[in-house]
Amino acid sequence: MHLPLCSRASRWFVAGTWLLLFVASVTMQSAAQRTPKSRSSLPWMNTSLLPDERAAMVVKEMTLDEKITLLHGTGMEGLGPLSPLASGSNGGAGYVVGIPRLGIPAIQMSDAAYGVRSSGKNGRYSTALPCNLAAAASWDPDSAYEYGALIGRELRAQGYNMSLGGGVDLTREPRNGRNFEYLGEDPILAGTLVGRLIKGTQDQHVIGDIKHYALNDQESGRNAVNVNIDKRSMRETDLLAFEIGLRDGNPAGVMCSYNRVNGDYACENKYLLTDVLKNEWKFPGFVLSDWGGAHSIAKASVTGMDHEEPNEYFYGDALMKAVQAGQVPMSQVDDHVRRIVRSMFATGVIDDMPQKSVVDVMAGFATAQHIAEQSMVLLKNDNQQLPLKAAEVKSIAMIGGHADVGMLSGGGSAQVDPPGGNVMMPPGKGETVWGKPDWFPTSPLRAIQAKAPKTKVEFDSGNDPASAAALAKRSDVAIVFAYRWESEGQDAPSLSLPDGQDELISQVAAANPHTIVVLETGNPVSMPWIDHVSAVLEAWFAGSSGDKALANILFGDVNPSGKLPITFPKTEADLPHLKIVQPPPNTEPPAGRTIGSASSRVCPPFRPTTTRASRSVTSGMTPRESRCCFRSATGSRIQPTNILI
Repeated sequence: MHLPLCSRASRWFVAGTWLLLFVASVTMQSAAQRTPKSRSSLPWMNTSLLPDERAAMVVKEMTLDEKITLLHGTGMEGLGPLSPLASGSNGGAGYVVGIPRLGIPAIQMSDAAYGVRSSGKNGRYSTALPCNLAAAASWDPDSAYEYGALIGRELRAQGYNMSLGGGVDLTREPRNGRNFEYLGEDPILAGTLVGRLIKGTQDQHVIGDIKHYALNDQESGRNAVNVNIDKRSMRETDLLAFEIGLRDGNPAGVMCSYNRVNGDYACENKYLLTDVLKNEWKFPGFVLSDWGGAHSIAKASVTGMDHEEPNEYFYGDALMKAVQAGQVPMSQVDDHVRRIVRSMFATGVIDDMPQKSVVDVMAGFATAQHIAEQSMVLLKNDNQQLPLKAAEVKSIAMIGGHADVGMLSGGGSAQVDPPGGNVMMPPGKGETVWGKPDWFPTSPLRAIQAKAPKTKVEFDSGNDPASAAALAKRSDVAIVFAYRWESEGQDAPSLSLPDGQDELISQVAAANPHTIVVLETGNPVSMPWIDHVSAVLEAWFAGSSGDKALANILFGDVNPSGKLPITFPKTEADLPHLKIVQPPPNTEPPAGRTIGSASSRVCPPFRPTTTRASRSVTSGMTPRESRCCFRSATGSRIQPTNILI
């Protein structure tokens, strides 16, 4: 039977009206979900509640979509596709979309090993502190706290609420390109200092981080390395440093590393993440992957990885489908999310969100200079060559290391952009480039001229050793500035100084017995000329005020109280691993190929180079040199692990 046309038209009108009303209702409900409520109306905004209580309340209100949103980043330039949601990023290394309707802000992450990264690209300014290894040479927990606090303040001023600093991998390979980001070879020293650094950062209401968990001790083949080590050795060395750092600093985040440990990737390693970190140490925060360090969905989830960075290859739509298919239980997702939100409440980033402001540049200079002065280590001082006396020295030859214009800094994701750009480049062309060294505009030449205005101070580039030797010969004192750049993504091929600098130093020392060598390095270097120079000062990568700190040390206004946190082998023959293997990047490990083992040659047992007490430069410091090396002040020695690639 056919209905009359008018009757059918009436029914279509009624049906269409109901459909429009239904769509409008759903749209209004969806909009209501996206619209943030008043913070005071949200029960988890009650600051008298514990972070765990507040987090549990929030998680109960979240949809699955919202939960998944907190478990991954939104991409990073150069590391896979950028999500359209990345438009809310502050320009840092990671961005996690917030949930406005629940009062949960976005997480804005920035690399911040020795200062806030990418300030140049983002049109900002950041203080460069001395590199982390230099800070370890100060042996000063209070300075470590100030180190972290300054970074925390500058992160907040730039609009970030999470730091990606806190590196504490112990030195097993002295050619590792990231040793300058870490705190030496002794687990007690490294753990104590990183704990204070993290506390300094988190006290500024910034989420702190400790990394790279664990045994990420070389850059060569870092995505393929399999570290084979027994549990006792692990617990007494690298894991001990992390345990102390977690205990003292209470960081909200732990970044798992690229490498494998005993066969499993660190970011899906049950022993590291679940058995030790979360169960035994009762870590309440969240585990995030290093950038591109995630490898699975179900395995990573069950073993304890809570968050993927910088993309969502595993913890985005793929994780949602795995949950819906019953492959990953909702309880695991809830635990991941709870840990993240709990960390945000615990560190204050929800109750006290950062407000962009002007960085305190002068305070940064002062802190950087103080730490640099404490960190420089006087390795040799024959016949009280130092301190220099401005009234008595008539002429100084300054040689090499671009000391006329600046000082070197460490590279990779730790790189802090020099103000005005790389001083070695023409004006306007000094932007930071991955894989290229940056020099800060901290000229030792100008600093020394200011200390000794009546002394004739001349500079030679060192490009022609004969010319440099001639200048040294006609000067009272010669200061050679030697450097070696270090960076993430690469290891040094040897312990030697590059670009013929050993030969330069030898010729200058032959021309003038009053030769001082200033080392700008982030790692130990060999010194075949050590017996022929009068003094050696390790200045490390000295940061934004390194020139002033160096001049104060050289002229005796500040006591060189730094002590080595890392051993300086004499030659490659004294290394645990005679040769560092350089496999192709991002390759899987062929079975059975060893880099080194516990039977590799090692240095003899160490004794401290100096006492922990500071010694005045005026009395001279003459560290005893063993057959193989300058010894770490700790007297400890980290043994090599058996590493497969």
